[in-house]
Amino acid sequence: MPLMPPRRDGGDGRDLEANPIFSREPVRVPRYALPARETAPDVAYQMVHDELMLDGNARLNLATFVTTWAEPRAQALMAECAAKNMIDKDEYPQTAELEERCVRMLARLWHAERPDEVMGCSTTGSSEAAMLAGLALKRRWRHRRRAEGAPEGRPNLVMGINVQVCWEKFADYFEVEPRYVPMEGDRYHLSPETAVELCDENTIGVVAVLGSTFDGSYEPVAGIAAALDDLRTRTGLDVPVHVDGASGAMIAPFLDPELEWDFRLPRVASINTSGHKYGLVMPGVGWALWRDAGALPDDLVFHVNYLGGDMPTFALNFSRPGAQVVAQYYNFLRLGFDGYRKVQRTCRDVATRLAGEIARLGPFELITDGGQAPVFAFRVREEAGGFGVFDVSGALRERGWLVPAYTFPENRTDLEVLRIVVRNGFSHDLADLLLDDLRRILPRLERQPGPRRGAGDAGVFAHGAETRHPRRPGRG
Repeated sequence: MPLMPPRRDGGDGRDLEANPIFSREPVRVPRYALPARETAPDVAYQMVHDELMLDGNARLNLATFVTTWAEPRAQALMAECAAKNMIDKDEYPQTAELEERCVRMLARLWHAERPDEVMGCSTTGSSEAAMLAGLALKRRWRHRRRAEGAPEGRPNLVMGINVQVCWEKFADYFEVEPRYVPMEGDRYHLSPETAVELCDENTIGVVAVLGSTFDGSYEPVAGIAAALDDLRTRTGLDVPVHVDGASGAMIAPFLDPELEWDFRLPRVASINTSGHKYGLVMPGVGWALWRDAGALPDDLVFHVNYLGGDMPTFALNFSRPGAQVVAQYYNFLRLGFDGYRKVQRTCRDVATRLAGEIARLGPFELITDGGQAPVFAFRVREEAGGFGVFDVSGALRERGWLVPAYTFPENRTDLEVLRIVVRNGFSHDLADLLLDDLRRILPRLERQPGPRRGAGDAGVFAHGAETRHPRRPGRG
């Protein structure tokens, strides 16, 4: 959640006033101070409910990767488990058991050679999972350097500039030098050659993304792993790979089974995914898995006993809800492999068809077509003239559609795009309604003498696709 700036009391900080139709005492409630007295529950509810009407419709939010629809029975289970604390494994042993079953299922899904030896845990999302994976990479590197009697220097992590912002946070919070590979020409993510160029004895790992936030494309994990195998043969440098599969790790196993990106590649040490993205759970759960105990140093695992029993824990959070973990297990049980395959196939079919229809409208050019993650990016052709991507985003928002517009990062900040994320629940019918609205606004936009909106007018959060300006990659 973004940090909110402080608000000053004054004319812009009016109290909330209860509508006389449903009001009871009190009829005025302060906005930014704790009320002195209680408020009747139905009044408090109505006040909050009314304000929330100003939020966008989650189902029409095509910016977010996060699940916005769930089956009623999944929601019922989450409500039943709302009070369960995931950390209290002694108090809620069966919830802990369901978490363990999910880890084993993911280990098999991702082709672990020995699934029962995989180390794994649930998290609050893939951002926390990514940070745990980064910490494990850093600690393994430090142990290795100490064993060699080598200086530890400053560790670095190699990744494409297209990584989600959580990796930038990891590097900053845990003092790791981020070595970003910039985009060049039509290459919008990491390549084997560019990854290897930035590796040295202080590299703790390479992050490969399966489903880029910027355009939905898969990075060539197998090619990156092969290039790092070659690097080890030539130089002795042994650099592991972490796969950020926030989206793609729950798509590729079902739709691209021949694609080698997971634990089939010996160089892949760990994988994370978002259960609340294409794992199809409502927000609040991610997963981190390590190939074996050797990939997760034991000194990162803490043991606590003050909740009853010995409880090993490796997480940035302590108390957190168990409801989403239960919902994840429900989805695995409910859908099975074939059910997930059908859901993800439908998402990809909607994405590729919608991308094709948008390309046929004329003013737009596809960057990707939704054929990997069901996500695609497109831009306005230069000859369109009278409008840009920010004009399109603003016009669609008038109808309730949240379609983010943003610029790509270094060295393609000249590229302005729109991105559409197709999730479970975004049907062919909704895609047709979006196309109808897009066709409806184009004549008005085409009559403009020039673009009226720019990046400063963008009102839609890009969900990780923020432009960052990294330090120039180096070898220090």
